[in-house]
Amino acid sequence: MFSSVIYSSKQTMRQRIIGIMSAMPEEIEGLTELIENRKSTVIGMRTYFEGSINGIRVVLVFSRWGKVAAATTATTLLHLFSVTELVFTGVAGAIQGKLNIGDIVLGTHFIQHDMDARPFIKRYELPLLNMSFIASPEDKIDLATSAVQNLLDQNYLHQLLGEKALDEFGIIQPKLFAGFIASGDKFVSTDAERNDLLMNLPAILCVEMEGAAVAQVCYENGIPFIIFRVISDKANDNAENDFTQFVKHVASRYSFEFIDNLFKILSTENSLETSNG
Repeated sequence: MFSSVIYSSKQTMRQRIIGIMSAMPEEIEGLTELIENRKSTVIGMRTYFEGSINGIRVVLVFSRWGKVAAATTATTLLHLFSVTELVFTGVAGAIQGKLNIGDIVLGTHFIQHDMDARPFIKRYELPLLNMSFIASPEDKIDLATSAVQNLLDQNYLHQLLGEKALDEFGIIQPKLFAGFIASGDKFVSTDAERNDLLMNLPAILCVEMEGAAVAQVCYENGIPFIIFRVISDKANDNAENDFTQFVKHVASRYSFEFIDNLFKILSTENSLETSNG
């Protein structure tokens, strides 16, 4: 069963504040450079950076890894910082063979692949919610799609990453996918684990450790969200190879470009709305 919730109601009632969460500290280091009038607050072992990007208020934070850490961070953003929407960036392991390292996945639906409360409820079903998959709003997927277009251009990537990084990680022509993402508190790193996920959840594109938890928090609070993932590995026996270097030299730069482009689009939309108002 899929989610069906109206995400836009809260945003129209109060000032727009966008929460930005990242699963990797290397991404946070770059993204802080985008924030103007930056100030920081430490809550629950996390540093929240407040300010603005292109005139839009933001709160940026490293969520730490895993579903509990991500849900805790998202809840803090919603209830202490009053964010009206969330953007999450990070890396993921490919489950489908058609995905390659350097590809981008925008999550449309999220499932917790380690949720299993049988025999009380069906496998993967979220307790009391009577659903297994939570959907991201379609308009946010469209917005995110516009923000990644330059990352799909080979010439632009050569300028952004350099020939050495592209060759090292075998990035030739990145593709954009929008689809199902599975989350769980386990780093999938063997062929057996990957094949098991494919057999039980054949629709999922990739696997990570936070997205579905963030999606559930947003769903339960009526907050729209975007989850952006870069494929860092094939979720197989080679998944650990050069992971740290990939995050540092590739994923962090993807995230910077994505957030920068996203806020340029949002700023333009705000200007048009103001001029037409």
